[in-house]
Amino acid sequence: MSRLKQIETFVSVASRGSLTAAAAAEGVAPGVVSRRLDALEARLGVKLLLRTTRRVTLTFEGSAYLEDCQRILRELGDAEASVSLGGVKARGHLRISAPAGFGRRHVAPLIMQFLDANPEVTVTLDLSDRLVDLVNEGVDCAIRVGELTDSSLVSIKLAENRRAVVASPAYLEKHGTPRTLEDLARHNCLSLGPQRGWLFRVGEEAVSIKVNGLLECNDGAVLHEWALAGRGLAWRSLWEVGEDLQSGALVPVLDEFAAPPTGIHAVLPQRKYLPLRVRLLIDHLKHHYGNEAYWGGAR
Repeated sequence: MSRLKQIETFVSVASRGSLTAAAAAEGVAPGVVSRRLDALEARLGVKLLLRTTRRVTLTFEGSAYLEDCQRILRELGDAEASVSLGGVKARGHLRISAPAGFGRRHVAPLIMQFLDANPEVTVTLDLSDRLVDLVNEGVDCAIRVGELTDSSLVSIKLAENRRAVVASPAYLEKHGTPRTLEDLARHNCLSLGPQRGWLFRVGEEAVSIKVNGLLECNDGAVLHEWALAGRGLAWRSLWEVGEDLQSGALVPVLDEFAAPPTGIHAVLPQRKYLPLRVRLLIDHLKHHYGNEAYWGGAR
């Protein structure tokens, strides 16, 4: 068994916190990872990891060995890159997670461009609105929209996410334009559900208002379509409706009460020793998201 493979497996397990996550990232069975670690510990004659069914913990010797192994692997990668044709190249597999709606519109198309520029990289894109476990599911980078709740993860802000109340010109012509927050009670508001309020800013305070209407749906894309069809007011993110606002298919209302923006973040299991493919992907997304024209000029 290759000593280098043992070291790479040890670093992967230690960084991801579990044998299962390391095995998933490499595309092998957990038993293969376990045998590599057993062989490494037997060869060194020390215990590097304390393993349970749920997680692994570094021993004192394991922590010291990990630092040296990470340095060695980094130097080896730099040495190979320095003699490869064209210098440093991104290569390897990327597993990315993103919310379904945002991912379809603003991650999947940019990944195609990224792969065109980095042909030695392969990608698995997981579009899901559930909160994925980056470490245990072997995810290299998750794109998240809104407030971040897990402070143990590393986040890099890619852009701001603003939300607006919007309606079609036909709806406003028929029902009038709301001028105050109290006016919302007289309008048909397209809601994700009764448990979700719309957030506004009044002075320095954030205010959540429960809205009512004839239509509710737990799918934001459907609310967007209903708004375009003139069925009512909708509270949507500008990443979703920016092009409609630019074309005039939708009109913003109550902008003076707009809530403060939240963020669009790249979330990572760790900041140290990020593979080049991850760093280049983040730079690629940040470059496009940072361009106001990308969002239809509606930022």
